Amino acid sequence: MDYRKNYELWVNDARLCEEGKAELKAIASDEKALEYRFGGEMEFGTAGMRGIIGYGINVMNIYTVMRATQGLAEWIETLGKEAKERGVVISYDTRRKSDEFAKAAASVLAKNGIKAYLFDDVHPVPMLSYAVRYLKTIAGIMITASHNPKEYNGYKVYGEDGAQMSPEDTAKVVSYIEAIDDYLSVTGDAGSPLIVPVPAKLDEDYIDELSRLTLSKKAVEKCGANLKLVYTPVHGSGYKPVTAILKKLGINVTVVEEQTTKDTEFSTVKVPNPEFKETLSMGIALANKINADVVFGTDPDSDRLGVALKNEAGEFVALSGNQVGILLLDYILTRLSEENAMPKNAAVVKSFVTTGMAKAICDDYGVTLFETPVGFKFIGEKIKQWEKDNEYTYVFGFEESCGYLRGTHARDKDAVVASMLCAEMVCYYAYVGKSVFERLQEIYAKYGFVLDKNVSIQYSGLNAMKEMNAVVDGLKQIQISDFAGAKVEAIRDYSAAKRTEIATGKVTELDIPKCNCVYYELEGGSFVCVRPSGTEPKLKIYYSLKAKDEAAATAKLADVQTAVNALLEKAKN
Repeated sequence: MDYRKNYELWVNDARLCEEGKAELKAIASDEKALEYRFGGEMEFGTAGMRGIIGYGINVMNIYTVMRATQGLAEWIETLGKEAKERGVVISYDTRRKSDEFAKAAASVLAKNGIKAYLFDDVHPVPMLSYAVRYLKTIAGIMITASHNPKEYNGYKVYGEDGAQMSPEDTAKVVSYIEAIDDYLSVTGDAGSPLIVPVPAKLDEDYIDELSRLTLSKKAVEKCGANLKLVYTPVHGSGYKPVTAILKKLGINVTVVEEQTTKDTEFSTVKVPNPEFKETLSMGIALANKINADVVFGTDPDSDRLGVALKNEAGEFVALSGNQVGILLLDYILTRLSEENAMPKNAAVVKSFVTTGMAKAICDDYGVTLFETPVGFKFIGEKIKQWEKDNEYTYVFGFEESCGYLRGTHARDKDAVVASMLCAEMVCYYAYVGKSVFERLQEIYAKYGFVLDKNVSIQYSGLNAMKEMNAVVDGLKQIQISDFAGAKVEAIRDYSAAKRTEIATGKVTELDIPKCNCVYYELEGGSFVCVRPSGTEPKLKIYYSLKAKDEAAATAKLADVQTAVNALLEKAKN
């Protein structure tokens, strides 16, 4: 692709906005920047598209958003008049240009004769997912880059079931998008009567829906009002719904006021990812000031929840997504069992890169555990399947990336309901005379210590995805029997959906959607997994290592990690 030619076409086009012309003229002599922006097109994958904000065909701007929406509109056109009348609901978060992109998407849909419901203010991912089902729309659009740095934005499409669009439908939409060569040709109708506001009552009904998912009413009634809990929305869209559900339940929460503002620059944090302790630092400082025991925070689109707890020394430690997941899993199954409310066909769903400890907990409670590829839409598909055939009853789903969902009101991870459950869980353990951190230690003592760690290797440039996939493909060609003495019992090649036992060579078909990923099953229930991220230019390595205690697990991780790094280098050659 001739990036210089593409650049000239854009910068000299009279239809390009003044902001775009000025920005592109300013980088006229920066060949690296021009190649990045115009040397390839932004990919629209099963998670939509995500990239740095700027003008060009490989970055996020109003033209790439309108082109994608035009492709979606043309696909909806093929579904008939009813689909167009049902329409599309659009939400957005607090990022740069999110509201502008949302309005542009609505205008394109309207120009194509498709009804567009548009939220009048920022709303999180789970409420967009809820709105699709609530309004019975044919699709949904969420403008967000989730937890990425401030320079990013993104565009996610949801199907009529409220889950991120299926790979099959995405492929159809992509075919229409790719047929649009002239990005600047797409127009909209911002004044169309087909653009309507989302009913205000939806917010209230969503909170009511969540309140019906509570598990410890007595504990909340006794401890909720006096709870010392700190919450930060990290300048994101979680502020209103999270505080609303806690207020409805009567749970006291102290908010980090400086981080309640809708700051597009996320100026109080380095990265708006609540998985990092640094992102929760203002919350932890406030918690120390008021002697609180728990801090939690949500990301800009409020689909991820980060948690920090006081340990036995009184110091705050940031929990991993896996640790929060097993705490919530253990809490939900404990309470359902205590209340004799556990469905006979109860099922839990997690991504296959999420902690191996989940199986031990589910087995203990007699609950069936299912694994899916990374991406909450696959968990959503399980919910949809079981609603049709009633084979299982969904009770909880989670991913290691701080994503959790109880209830079937949404089909994506929901940090609002997770915040409610975490606050309620604190009340419950206070009610029975212990802390959440103490309960975490009890879980380790009962099921064995598991150290879960994720490592990301950053890639850059136009060929980042190709290079990452080449490394994973290289791994498939290398025979491996152990990682620093940790025996490999089987290897799963998810691109072929096959599992191969090392000792016998027996090959088993995996009933799971295919993706480019290599998963090493280690003895004792541990695993190592390598996959390219679907949303960022990062090669991700997941370690889940079981040992007698934390010290042993940490030592084991160091050895295994060294062996894995050597294998990755070999795979590159």
